[in-house]
Order: sequence, then structure tokens, then C-alpha cells
Amino acid sequence: MPKNAILKLKQITKIYEGKVIHRALNRLDFEADEGEFIAIMGPSGSGKTTLLNIISTIDMPTYGQVLIDGIEPESLNGNELALFRRRNFGFVFQDINLLQMLTVEENIVLPLTLDGLPISEMKRRIARLADQLTLTEILNRRPDELSGGQAQRTAVGRALIHKPKLILADEPTGNLDSKSAKEVLELLSHINQTEGTTIIMVTHDPIAASYCDRVLFIKDGEIFNEIYKDERRQTFFQRILNVLSLLGGNVHDLR
Repeated sequence: MPKNAILKLKQITKIYEGKVIHRALNRLDFEADEGEFIAIMGPSGSGKTTLLNIISTIDMPTYGQVLIDGIEPESLNGNELALFRRRNFGFVFQDINLLQMLTVEENIVLPLTLDGLPISEMKRRIARLADQLTLTEILNRRPDELSGGQAQRTAVGRALIHKPKLILADEPTGNLDSKSAKEVLELLSHINQTEGTTIIMVTHDPIAASYCDRVLFIKDGEIFNEIYKDERRQTFFQRILNVLSLLGGNVHDLR
């Protein structure tokens, strides 16, 4: 069954004006299908975060066209864009950004309160998600009582609760120890497979990238290479490392 492209970027160029004009992205073409799990990798300054900001509509391209589920964000006014972003995207960041005065449950349910959903529907969704994310036991705790992994799982819950079409993750395992990182990656992978949610993740970590269906490598604002996963994660991981070594730049950038 052919998949629909949920995201289309055509000839995206982003230029930042300053004392020195900086071309962060240069005529970049990129598509993501519904249900894909994609990693974006590249050295620092390659344009990864700019690309994520343009996909998330936080930033607009200087030239080129962005289509998300057939809609061109540039055609929307400020209020329409804010609503579009809230309905269609879930965000997971390296800095987890939970609200300290709210419990785990209140943090997760926040996007639904903004949409004024009935309490019964909120309770139903939170029960199902908490079970999926193994958070049921800690729903009444506050963020300062959580481990890094629990806090990031809470952030994933908040990103998922409103059933977004796209999850955008920026270094979601960057601040976690390897055990918590593995938990969060397995969780994202599980959500991707069971819910069919499209996930685009910027990462420096080849282990994190090996959980994805496809890895896009960027260098100097252009696509350098892309590879698709094979049957074994170990061989995919090795192929990711091979491309990273070809990418050059500072390999320590890429952990």
C-alpha cells in the first residue's frame, strides 16, 4: 500500500542576514511519509536544527516551499499557525521543559486543557498513555521527584496526548544516561510502530539513529547522504558510523 507523504520540503533555502550572510540551508529537498521514523544527523553547524525549526514552522524558509499534510504554513496567519502547530506537532527536546509546579499527570494533559477537551476524554487518554509509558505509578509526582528517564517519558507523553501527526524530537536522549536513553528510544520506536506516528529526530548519537527507518545526513546545509535500515540494527549502526566518518568535520561533534 503506497504511503502518503505527510511532509514535503521543496528547494528549501534559509539565509540569515548579519554582518556575514550565512546560508544555513541550500536548496534542500526532503519528504517524510506517514509512519516513518527518521533521524537527521550532521556535524555542528550543518543545518540540522534550522531544518527542524522550518519543519516545525518556528522558522520560515527564505526560499522554497514547505507542505505539511497538504497545507502550506506560510499561507496561515499568526493565530491559524499557532493552532496548526499545536494540533499537528508534538515536541520532545533535550531540555525536558516540564512545568515544575505541575504533577506528571498535569504536565501530560496540558495540551488538552488548551483545547478544552471534556474531562472524561482527558482521563481516558491519560490512563492509556500512562500505561504505555509506564508512568501510572508516578502520575502524582512533581518533576523534581523524577529520574531523567521518567521526566523524558513524561515529556513524550505530553507530546503524544493530543495525537499529533508529527513528533519532532531534538536530541531527546542528549541529557540521559544510556539506560534511560534506551528506554526513551524503545518508547519512540514503539509509538511509531503501534500508532503510526511520524517521528523526525535530530541526533548526534549513532545508537539513537539506529532505531530509525532512515537516516538523513546533512553537511553545509545540503543533503550529504541518506541510508535506510536493514534487517539487523547492528549492521545499520555500522553503516551509520561509516557515513559519519565520511562526513568528516569533528567526529567528536558526533559523539
